[in-house]
Amino acid sequence: MTNWRARPAVRWTGVFLVAFSLAVLPFALAQVGTTWVRITDYAILYILLALGLNIVVGFAGLLDLGYIAFYAVGAYTYALLASPHFNLHLPFWIILPIGAAIAALFGVLLGAPTLKLRGDYLAIVTLGFGEIVRLFLNNLSQPINITSGPQGIARIDPFHIGDFSFSSYQTIGGLTFSGPIKYYYLLLLVMLGVIVINLRLQDSRIGRAWEAIREDEIAARAMGINTRNLKLLAFAMGASFGGIAGGMFSAIQAFISPESFILVESVMVVSMVVLGGMGNIWGVILGALLLSFIPEVLRWTVEPIQQALFGRMLIEPEVIRMLLFGLAMVLIMLFRPAGLLPSSVRKRELTQETL
Repeated sequence: MTNWRARPAVRWTGVFLVAFSLAVLPFALAQVGTTWVRITDYAILYILLALGLNIVVGFAGLLDLGYIAFYAVGAYTYALLASPHFNLHLPFWIILPIGAAIAALFGVLLGAPTLKLRGDYLAIVTLGFGEIVRLFLNNLSQPINITSGPQGIARIDPFHIGDFSFSSYQTIGGLTFSGPIKYYYLLLLVMLGVIVINLRLQDSRIGRAWEAIREDEIAARAMGINTRNLKLLAFAMGASFGGIAGGMFSAIQAFISPESFILVESVMVVSMVVLGGMGNIWGVILGALLLSFIPEVLRWTVEPIQQALFGRMLIEPEVIRMLLFGLAMVLIMLFRPAGLLPSSVRKRELTQETL
């Protein structure tokens, strides 16, 4: 690491190689099949969710099991403002900030009554919040049809850059994001921006205050840190990233329903943060990539292997996938409790506890 920092030429060469690899990745994956490009797009969405949750769980130490609710808020905000449902077709650069702001508001609404809760109690309350949001989305179809209930919202507008009519989605010119490759570059740009924000937050006074709250809230309050405001800020900022990811998911999918935001999705995002290493941005990204791609690889390999060995399907690929996923999480908790790439603070804590 010292040689890396002391040799700028090597550093910039590495940056160039990474940038070049990311630029050509969708075209390389397209040779195998466009399905893998779409999987990569969803993996980037999970990275955005994991980075947002890492602010709450990794930086501030607040366990949130209902994070997928903010994802749903952002997705439905985009769907309602960019579909024939209300006949509104606003541009995405207007809707995404609105979705982020509404999700941040919901984050404050969740954080305000839970300021004195920690650990299991906070987890239970946030879990209930996520289910409440899903049930509302599932039932807000009568007497006024707001979310279309279980049927969901279809024909959602894709992202478009250029001129169009606000009353109906009739493009006059510009660029429409109609395929997974185009969305890949937009998602990559948003992801890089979120990573930069996270890095800046981690090294800022706010980030250090969150770390102090995570380690010892009473000591942090005694040092003059406004724990109430900083907790609410953590919930709001983490929720805003979830709202942005939800809006992008809605545009890519072109259809959403409450079934896309079930409890399993919240558990998956939490697992990404825990697997990669809470509080470490690069570890969280690694965890999100592993839990996004490995299940898909298993989905494509389990069925052919069973067909070749037994001539028929003995166990459904989804069952095997969940069994292996559970086994992997148990092994991580046993042998790498701080995650695959733990933060330096977390690693030092576990080392001291072992001693």
